[in-house]
Amino acid sequence: MKKPQIVIDTNVVVSALRSQRGASYKLLMVIGSDKFDVHISVPLVLEYEDAAKRLIGKIRLTKRDIEDVLDYICSEAKRWKIFYLWRPYLKDPKDDMVLELAVTSKSDFIVTFNKHDFQNVRTFGLRVVTPKELLRLIGVIK
Repeated sequence: MKKPQIVIDTNVVVSALRSQRGASYKLLMVIGSDKFDVHISVPLVLEYEDAAKRLIGKIRLTKRDIEDVLDYICSEAKRWKIFYLWRPYLKDPKDDMVLELAVTSKSDFIVTFNKHDFQNVRTFGLRVVTPKELLRLIGVIK
């Protein structure tokens, strides 16, 4: 089986920063392994940063800790420039940004908790899965 190509939605990154117990955290811990390739774009990383920094004071992580996590994701991910837009395709423009990256990077999966927000992306050959579903598919958890 070829290595899965994935795009991680912001809600998964935020969930991982909030708790070390869930599948989101486990997914981020697997970044950089040979289990999958993660793809990013500048707009998506800026959204990660904006959402993550709103957590400061609400979670144990400091601004520096959050920056370190985001720097690690950026160092391990494949980076893409988006030259065309599919918008509007989905209800939320921020979800369109995730879809555009997934299409451009020829990803297999969008990993999100909001599966219903990504209806009809099968048209692009994409599957929408939760972190737990992806971890099962790649054999990290049973």
